[in-house]
Amino acid sequence: MATVPPLGAKPMLVGRTALIVIDIQKSAFMPGVDVGIPLMDGYTENTRRGRVVIDAARAAGIPVVFIQEAHRPDYVDFGRELDGSEVVHCLETDEGTELASEITGYRPGIDYFIRKRRYSAFYGTDLEILLKGLKAETLVLIGGLTDVCVHYTFADAHQGDYYTRVVGDCVAGSSRAAHEASLAAMEYLQTGAVVDAETIAAAFVGTGAQVRLSA
Repeated sequence: MATVPPLGAKPMLVGRTALIVIDIQKSAFMPGVDVGIPLMDGYTENTRRGRVVIDAARAAGIPVVFIQEAHRPDYVDFGRELDGSEVVHCLETDEGTELASEITGYRPGIDYFIRKRRYSAFYGTDLEILLKGLKAETLVLIGGLTDVCVHYTFADAHQGDYYTRVVGDCVAGSSRAAHEASLAAMEYLQTGAVVDAETIAAAFVGTGAQVRLSA
């Protein structure tokens, strides 16, 4: 007779943890710039708050992986992305597509970096290879959009059997309603998935140093 697995919430952090910073890019912080996608009120406040989580992860020795959405200037890799509410955005040639290093403290050559062409940070990238090398079991997500790139990355992580947490006050969506609905959908998939910055930062302290693995 098969053993029934336990139900309900799991520990907040299981095994090695990695912080995934999704699409915190310059355009959202550049006055007067049309980013090409709708942003909810409080978008910049929430994504700026992500720095608290980034700093806490670094202090605990948790690897930080920065994700950047970027598209070729001839639009060839947009696919169906422009069929809905979004217009052209995140072109490789635009300054606003660069990571918002002044917000996140991104450190080239120290932090990890993944460029993606689609919503999920897993789709068509080497994120899975990186996470396997880091022996990560728990992924913590911050950034945007809650209902698009964060949500699709969460869903793929969930289907890849990662314990996945989303920091609700460090992500922001296309609208407040979409943001809240997406958080609820992620919580549905993993009980206890939605946490806040203060709680996850405190949890990081108890992890001990999680140094990078040598090849």
